[in-house]
Amino acid sequence: MKREVEIKFRVADARALRRKLLGAGFRRVTRRTREMNTLYDLPGGVLRARRELLRLRKYGMDWKLTHKSGGKTGRHSSRKELETGVADGKKMDAILQGLGYEPTFRYEKFRAEWKDGKGNVVVDETPIGNFCEIEGPPRWIDASAKKLGVSRSNYITKNYATLFAEWTHQTGSKAKEMTFLAVGQKRAV
Repeated sequence: MKREVEIKFRVADARALRRKLLGAGFRRVTRRTREMNTLYDLPGGVLRARRELLRLRKYGMDWKLTHKSGGKTGRHSSRKELETGVADGKKMDAILQGLGYEPTFRYEKFRAEWKDGKGNVVVDETPIGNFCEIEGPPRWIDASAKKLGVSRSNYITKNYATLFAEWTHQTGSKAKEMTFLAVGQKRAV
């Protein structure tokens, strides 16, 4: 089972970040693409209580089902990750709901992916701000963050659901999901 190791950080200037990525030897492998995610759980929050995640993601025209578990947080976030492609996301949603899983949270973003041959960097435009994720071996993450001018004190190891909950608390927003429509922001085109 693959282990996902990553950090996030807030992005104040996306254009400046793109210049830094190019300067650090990264190449963009996917253009800015719309992504919609739905998290599922059993009644009573069984998966959440076990600190697990079940997600159905639509990225452009592609669908993926992901299960994450065994989370550890230190300087980096680290979780076991199982992921597979799905031919028909709407049928997968029906299957999950038929098995008793319920959609519990939806979040949307626009994502561009970058690589340097050793790990992945993604730049996410979300309704609550822009973020960058660096995923790969721990030492590579730290070296890449340093190249991008990000100090360890700016590392974020929280997932988007937690960041959204903190954002709603801080802003007083009544939004129930992290979508551009729910948050009341227009999507940049």
